[in-house]
Amino acid sequence: MTSPSVFSRRTFLASSGLAAATAALMYAAPGAPADPMRRGAHGDRPSPVRLRLPPPTGPYPVGTTEVPLVDRSRRDPWQPGRPRELMASVWYPARGAGGHTLAPHMRRGVAERFATARAPGFGVPEGTVDWAATRTHAYAGAPPDTRGGPRPVLLYSPGTGDPRTWGTVLVEELASRGYVVVTLDHTYESPAVQFPDASVKGNEPMLAEFEEAQRNGTVPALLEKVLRVRVDDLRFVLDACERAVRQGGGAPRTDSPLARLAPVMDLSRVGVLGHSAGGTTAAQGMYEDRRLRAGVNLDGTLEYNQEPNGTNLMPVARHGLDRPFLLMGRDGSNHTTEPSWRAFWSHTRGWHRDLTLRRGKHQSYADLEALLPQTGVPREVLEDAVGTVDPVRAVAAVRAYTTSFFDRWLLGRDDGLLDGPSPRHPDVAFVP
Repeated sequence: MTSPSVFSRRTFLASSGLAAATAALMYAAPGAPADPMRRGAHGDRPSPVRLRLPPPTGPYPVGTTEVPLVDRSRRDPWQPGRPRELMASVWYPARGAGGHTLAPHMRRGVAERFATARAPGFGVPEGTVDWAATRTHAYAGAPPDTRGGPRPVLLYSPGTGDPRTWGTVLVEELASRGYVVVTLDHTYESPAVQFPDASVKGNEPMLAEFEEAQRNGTVPALLEKVLRVRVDDLRFVLDACERAVRQGGGAPRTDSPLARLAPVMDLSRVGVLGHSAGGTTAAQGMYEDRRLRAGVNLDGTLEYNQEPNGTNLMPVARHGLDRPFLLMGRDGSNHTTEPSWRAFWSHTRGWHRDLTLRRGKHQSYADLEALLPQTGVPREVLEDAVGTVDPVRAVAAVRAYTTSFFDRWLLGRDDGLLDGPSPRHPDVAFVP
């Protein structure tokens, strides 16, 4: 069964130009051949494709570390009787590689679940891609670069049905530009969350509740629960970062991944972003928690419906925000056409912009924009998921506008990119 993609502004159940080989070459490591559907050792059948992520372009090398978290004050809404257990990763400017290895895009257990629970929904047949083979450009456990002092912290929430790693292309860029970024898996929504003991938790509990809600006509209530869990997760992670900074006392500790990073986390400058339901979480999270100073919503609706119709609006849509917020959508879907965005736009008093990625689709804001062209799926499948926008230009545009936004509002550094259309990014339209 395909995992649901809640709040996608398209449908609850996700079904979801350059030639595949061209895109693969663009994202290949220097000197490495592209390999869409490599032949097996004996030439009898294709071996699984190995995908490559585009490298970040900022001046800092990137480090990353995984962080298990347990909220003992909260019972898990999807597994009653248990405390809420989460997995996060922190991405940060590193002092250097220092012999550390590149972190995997997905852990093996996550990759195996993703291959069967999520990838077929994007048209990728099982066994054609080695999802565990992809490496990030971040060095696992590398020491943070403390020379610039504490840095702004960003929280990233993925879409429902996606692992937290599905925003790596954007997150690595932000870390390479000087941000500390915490990415979060929402356990029992993600198709797979792997914990330090190698156990993997899937999204069967939420799928079961979704099927029941469909039968009972209570999907809006379920979506409200989903968002409630997500926002609580987000705020708990921010609480954990604050505890780590207090406990760190300015000196790194060896017993806590977060405490080791305390010297580089400036929690007076916190932003939030996410794709799909993650963008929804970012908006509602800002509405509920004033510690979040600026936010970006990458194509997430603001109503509790499977399809946008302007009913069951979320509080953030009904009341808006008084702090900076960036909306990024796709052709035909913006604050003039999407009811919940229209409501949000009319009630928001803080600085706000609405950008459209021309010829892009919903998954153009996730790693699929860079990865799917390398898989060899048919053109019609590719276009349904990520549209016909040039994938290299799409990645560059999303990175540039997101970075420009946070630079402006968390660093006080304005490059003018958000003032109006730019010839550097012809695929991005400003919606008045």
